[in-house]
Amino acid sequence: MKKLIAVLTLALAPLSALAAGGAVHLEQANIDLNNHAAIQRGAKLFTNYCMGCHSAKYVRYQLFKEVGLSEDDIKDNLIFADSKVGDLMTIAMPENDAGKWFGAPAPDLALTARIKHGGADWIYTYLKSFYIDSSRPMGVNNTVFPNVGMPHVLWDLQGIQKPIYKYHVMHDGHAVESFDTEAAAKSMADEKGEGYRMERVVEKLEMVQAGSLTPAEYDQVARDLATFLAYISEPMKLERQRMGVWVILFLVVFSVIAYLMKKEWWKDVH
Repeated sequence: MKKLIAVLTLALAPLSALAAGGAVHLEQANIDLNNHAAIQRGAKLFTNYCMGCHSAKYVRYQLFKEVGLSEDDIKDNLIFADSKVGDLMTIAMPENDAGKWFGAPAPDLALTARIKHGGADWIYTYLKSFYIDSSRPMGVNNTVFPNVGMPHVLWDLQGIQKPIYKYHVMHDGHAVESFDTEAAAKSMADEKGEGYRMERVVEKLEMVQAGSLTPAEYDQVARDLATFLAYISEPMKLERQRMGVWVILFLVVFSVIAYLMKKEWWKDVH
């Protein structure tokens, strides 16, 4: 029994670390992979705003026939180069140039919803969490992805946000007191002495320049992109889930039959 507990502990340790990791609060995207219109809108947003830098190299344009688009729809709305409907969603930007311009090559986004802890919720919150930061090369930062290298390509839709900071006095990794000003937090940290330090955190974001969309409209843009990225990361997810229900039902019925057969075969054995 002790060995079994030890094995289970080791097996679940990575999952526990993921659950505990990342103190950032993620907003719920509430995506619906059955909503083909949202996937279509997300695909159009992705090809218009994201594919200048980011590829989705494991996905073919023809995948979107599965969500209601015709070949003409795909050609007219999603393909802007000489690519064909059967081609992969790659980009022309060389990785070396991207590394020079942004500090690192722009990652492929085909599997982002599966790789990131939080999946669609992470993407949704990330797209809403850019703020101005003059210390960064692109002039922006992100509360979900600190020191992000990319610009806020959707700023004209969302608008521009500024951070409202809170200053924590930290000890042993825990905040013992919070202040609205840096001077007050530094003063207390100095007063407390060794082991105490001041840490600045973004408490909230405040809009300083409105975009072309209302906050509710931009939320829908972020949700559509999150839906699209979740869909391309695992197009068979809904089918797999439907099949899983039938598999479980089969196993339940089979277990009952197997139990009754076992009772019948062993009824004369004492």
